[in-house]
Amino acid sequence: MRALEKSLPLKLLKARELVMRQFRPHLLAAKITDQQWRVLRALAEFSELDAGELSRMIVIKMPSLSRIMSDLERRGLVEKSISKTDRRLVNLKITDEGRALFAAISKISETHYRHIEKALGKADYRDLMARLDHLLIVLQSTEGEKP
Repeated sequence: MRALEKSLPLKLLKARELVMRQFRPHLLAAKITDQQWRVLRALAEFSELDAGELSRMIVIKMPSLSRIMSDLERRGLVEKSISKTDRRLVNLKITDEGRALFAAISKISETHYRHIEKALGKADYRDLMARLDHLLIVLQSTEGEKP
């Protein structure tokens, strides 16, 4: 077995937590959880998505997404509607109030992105993002294969 400090899942979790420490304070100040932010961020970028598509895109399981959506809908940040083409699908979209909150939070988030990029260096930041993209592609393409 590899040494603990060589564990890829553990390194990724540690990196995620350190990155989120940069972003979490201003999310919490806006009374938004990490998961709620992922919903708002995706809907701000794509305007409208069906729930299954959103769930896959932001890596939140459907039962959790349903609870998150109920809270965001109650707060007037998102809206749900039944698809006109397939009544089994629920479409989700961000409201004007949600878009305003997204804009305010994203300005602060962008300062944290710049800080991380500066600390890492632009070239290393771009390389890290490319390598993570490559890792995702490789793992998705081999998913289900036995080692």
